Amino acid sequence: MNGTPALLFSSFPFLFATHAWAQGNVRPNIVFILCDDMGWGDLACYGQQYISTPNIDRLASQGMQFMQAYAGSPVSAPSRASLMTGQHTGHCEIRGNKEYRSGEVLYNGNKDFAVVGQHPLDTAHVVLPEIMKQNGYTTAQFGKWAGGYEGSVSTPDKRGVDEFYGYICQFEAHSYYPNFLNKYSRSDGDEAVSRDIQQGNIQHAFYGDDYYRRPEYSADVIHRKAMQWLDKQDGRQPFYGLFTYTIPHAELVQPQDSILLAYKAKFCEDKSFGGQDASWYHAIGNVHAQFAAMITRLDAYVGQIMDLLERKGLADNTILIFTSDNGPHEEGGADPTFFNRDGVLKGLKRSCHEGGIRIPFIVRWPGHVPAGLKNDHPIAFYDIMPTFCDIIGEQDYVAKYRNPRLGEQDYFDGISFLPTLLGNDAQQQSHDYLYWEFNETNQIAVRQGNWKLIVKKGVSELYDLATDIHEDHNLAADYPEKLAELKVIARRSHTESPHFRVTLPE
Repeated sequence: MNGTPALLFSSFPFLFATHAWAQGNVRPNIVFILCDDMGWGDLACYGQQYISTPNIDRLASQGMQFMQAYAGSPVSAPSRASLMTGQHTGHCEIRGNKEYRSGEVLYNGNKDFAVVGQHPLDTAHVVLPEIMKQNGYTTAQFGKWAGGYEGSVSTPDKRGVDEFYGYICQFEAHSYYPNFLNKYSRSDGDEAVSRDIQQGNIQHAFYGDDYYRRPEYSADVIHRKAMQWLDKQDGRQPFYGLFTYTIPHAELVQPQDSILLAYKAKFCEDKSFGGQDASWYHAIGNVHAQFAAMITRLDAYVGQIMDLLERKGLADNTILIFTSDNGPHEEGGADPTFFNRDGVLKGLKRSCHEGGIRIPFIVRWPGHVPAGLKNDHPIAFYDIMPTFCDIIGEQDYVAKYRNPRLGEQDYFDGISFLPTLLGNDAQQQSHDYLYWEFNETNQIAVRQGNWKLIVKKGVSELYDLATDIHEDHNLAADYPEKLAELKVIARRSHTESPHFRVTLPE
């Protein structure tokens, strides 16, 4: 990538001189809401017509709505790793949903794994909560971790997180009525992440009709824990909270409350899903109503967060961000076609086409981020780290946090988009290109300006997003020089991984 946040900061020092937070007097709090598998077209403010999202729409009206924001990957674990590390998936340790499961344990007769989780983040490379903690922030994460299996070298207690509650393993998160969740609290004296058995749930079988009698719905449990933590914050110490909610990921199961009942009445002609035991997706009826209710439930969570910040007098000094980890899914009976979930975009989760990686992204920061604006500056998850570092005054974060043992091979791929957030588009540095790779579907993508290269099993396609946002017209034969240029970028951006392999362009 061209340029670094340090160069950007030194080029425009006046951007920071007039702000009290830049002088270290009043550093802003940050609440980053990352939902799961929400497509670019799933919110009313992005064009959704069937699903009600009044709180997220209100957030967009009070902040900046990015129209060309990109996830780190078209699936969960590597996308979150990109956010955590400031690296794209050609450099990041985690590039796919590689999972570890071993052993067996019984919870009142319900079988579960003794050890579960994803491939660990690289301990030689700094992650975002470690940076925030070193800069005086109290840190927390609620929801999915997906940065290392239980007991591995990379669990929240070992990576700068003061408080965690949720799922260490994203496969476990396939069940919304699990046998256990994971917890860790430095303030409570915990030495490591442990399991919090959901006592009400394990009284009922994991399969069959008895499953739906389980009382502890994980999304609600996790949200309550997040709200309790947020309510403890008094403004004396800056806080960084990463709320990685699991909804609207499958399975499409939730409490039979007024939110769901309203959508059941709305979608009179609905569909059913027969279940998929291997993925822990339980059978369910009214899948359209279930999916829509999940998003409206999430919207209610966002509204409660906004109201609590306001009530505590913290809203004006808190950066509130809402986004998703990748594009829309079709697991568990979900029907993205019915909801037109990718909007005008092509592709779903696991695809490097726009629909798989372009995501909603909204930022509110009263008094700093202009309200009610839609912005077309392209950003990616690996730009979050340099942006946060600029905000907290870590001007030379690359030099400070780069591992000297790795040297230049300890990559930092992002560019701060703080000038854009502050309404200074003319002073915003842009990426020369954006890069993705994903081993499970064997795809690579490069975006340079409006040109988009897609490589599928080594075969290259070329699109012009300015005239073909749906990526229908392959121009590879018409622009051989541009195609060759982007192929060079793809090869240069890729470093070999023993765990996640892709086929480079022919």
